Amino acid sequence: METTLMPRAKKPAPSPMQDPEMWAASPNLLSSRARALEPSLTLEIAAKAKQLRADGRDICSLSAGEPDFDTPAFIRTAAAEALERGHTRYGPAAGEPALRAAIAHKLSTENGVPTEAAQVLVTNGGKQALFNLFQVLLEPGDELLLPSPYWLSYPEMARLAGAAVRFIPSDASAGFRLQADALEAAISPASRLLVLNSPSNPTGMVLSRPELEAIAAVLRRHPQVAVVCDEIYEFLLAPGHKHHSFAALAPDLAHRVFIVNGLAKGWAMTGWRVGWLAGHGTVIQAAIALQSQTTSNVCSFAQFGALAAINGTRDCVHAMAEQFNGRRQLLSDGLRSLPGLTLMPPEGAFYAFPDISSTGLDSMTLCNRLLDEVGLAVVPGVAFGDDRCIRLSCAAGPATIEDGLNRLRRFLQSL
Repeated sequence: METTLMPRAKKPAPSPMQDPEMWAASPNLLSSRARALEPSLTLEIAAKAKQLRADGRDICSLSAGEPDFDTPAFIRTAAAEALERGHTRYGPAAGEPALRAAIAHKLSTENGVPTEAAQVLVTNGGKQALFNLFQVLLEPGDELLLPSPYWLSYPEMARLAGAAVRFIPSDASAGFRLQADALEAAISPASRLLVLNSPSNPTGMVLSRPELEAIAAVLRRHPQVAVVCDEIYEFLLAPGHKHHSFAALAPDLAHRVFIVNGLAKGWAMTGWRVGWLAGHGTVIQAAIALQSQTTSNVCSFAQFGALAAINGTRDCVHAMAEQFNGRRQLLSDGLRSLPGLTLMPPEGAFYAFPDISSTGLDSMTLCNRLLDEVGLAVVPGVAFGDDRCIRLSCAAGPATIEDGLNRLRRFLQSL
């Protein structure tokens, strides 16, 4: 009897979900929004500088936007006491009621923006306040109006919400200021949200009362456009300059103005991650719902440290701001003395944003060479939308600033 051999069935090829190596190499592993997301260049450069220093390199860093002061002792004590009292459990997603009330009182009395506690959401730093707002206000087809140069996370957050970004350029010759006519020209039917960041990161520009009033006049003609005011540097002002909350100058627009702030810069509390979002109650309730489904409450005992900061004296804030004034002047004077650089003297925050285009180098090339050749870490302006500039921070002490200026001088002389 003849035996017929049946062909062996082919083993099916493993799918990417079954084979770990194939799955990890799959081009479809990440979502399209994850593939489009750019990491924070400022954090990346700061991390690289720290790693080089750990490896034994002599590195001077003027890259980080982080005060080098310790958090004031009375704030640390309040958080420690809250910890000992057992404030270690879940709290309300919107924040501790006493802290929400204190922030509302601060906005009402210090900033001139009448606010109730229900209009405040406590967030994990100012970044989460912005992210939450963008998520609940923006969607595909909407536009974010963004004056340029800009803090590098604004456009990424808008794109994560599905929105497009319409940049409104400015340059040093105009003081990096948002002109009312430029804003008017940029607004389209899709425009949904305008960012105002004053004092500004990265330029140090501070919008004056007349400039804000001119912006308000434009927005009155475009009722579909809301405004988010990032006031994280409100206390860090050069002599002769004053911070104005936009909603206080234009109370008729207050229903579509949202304030983002936090304790990181003014109180030297970067690692505490306590910020807030304030504005119209309907939007705040939506942002609270979003936060309840993502991070829930901010660290409970950190909020009691924040409560002490908000309710306490501003002496510590003003003392640190005064030291930043001296450092800002030191950095500005040093940069203006260097041949080949031009600088609009910063009016607030703790940055300088000089134009380096006369070197013939783009900002990324220049920053990489500064780090490699003289061990100076600064941030390329391309991260902020202006490849002609670099950002230097005066959040470091005077000796570090002098060291950085000397390294920059040596590099420029070598070109």
